[in-house]
Amino acid sequence: MKKTFLIFPSLLFLLGCILIYQNIIYNDKKLHVVICDVGQGDAIFIRTPQGSDILIDSGPDDSVLSCLAKHMPFWDKTIEIVILTHPDADHVTGFIDVIKRYKLTSFYTSKITTKTAVYAEFLKTLRDYKIKQNFLWLGDKFTMEDSLTMESLWPPHEWAEKTVVTGGTTNSFSVIELLTYKNFKILFTGDSNFEQMNQVSHLAAYINFLKVPHHGSRFGLTSEILDILNPKVAAISVGKNNKYGHPAPEMLKIFSEKDIKILRTDQDGEVEVVSDGKDFQIRSKNLK
Repeated sequence: MKKTFLIFPSLLFLLGCILIYQNIIYNDKKLHVVICDVGQGDAIFIRTPQGSDILIDSGPDDSVLSCLAKHMPFWDKTIEIVILTHPDADHVTGFIDVIKRYKLTSFYTSKITTKTAVYAEFLKTLRDYKIKQNFLWLGDKFTMEDSLTMESLWPPHEWAEKTVVTGGTTNSFSVIELLTYKNFKILFTGDSNFEQMNQVSHLAAYINFLKVPHHGSRFGLTSEILDILNPKVAAISVGKNNKYGHPAPEMLKIFSEKDIKILRTDQDGEVEVVSDGKDFQIRSKNLK
């Protein structure tokens, strides 16, 4: 009986220490943006300075859950804003598991669908958990409580009637989001092609950090677009030895010629950007 009496307060003390430690780690009042290492796909987790959670895309499988578990306190099971840039499998599949494990306060996407088995399962999961789809258009903006904004730069509203892609590409419908936190700017591009990037680049000039579109495909950017964006650092979310040859050597050459530092999830693992709104730092396992 005495042993049981002693164990209980010890467990409470240990739990208290864990709570204090996690509170210090996850509530430093800075912006955290994580390019999750999910293989050949996209999943980006954002924790705002005031502790709100945002998830953009979810990767090709359930590996996004490990990323979320690492960067969210164990008691936090709510994601305030969720964005699906477009319905390709390497962006949408992980949401099936995320929806089952987390409460999604609001869900946003582009108004485009595709006829694939995984997307049909995703839509069924949304219905089962009674999650409403909201559509994002050019000019839509999220304004957070900590002077942080996310503005939609693509797609334009006149594309509203283009809702189904059969045997074609959904990439041109990718949601493009510009996050601004004081003097820090980061651009999220989904699988956008250079046609879309060319149209929005002037709205996102002189950013600090770029999530490279379409896993570094040669169709995502041009030298001229990069001159306008002028990022200091760029990250490519890409799988090892993928069958598409991503990232394209010609894209890597352009970044090198412009002296833009490139980080790749296939080589560097997850990439975390931390900013106080003035300066920012990058964390990855191979960063010198």
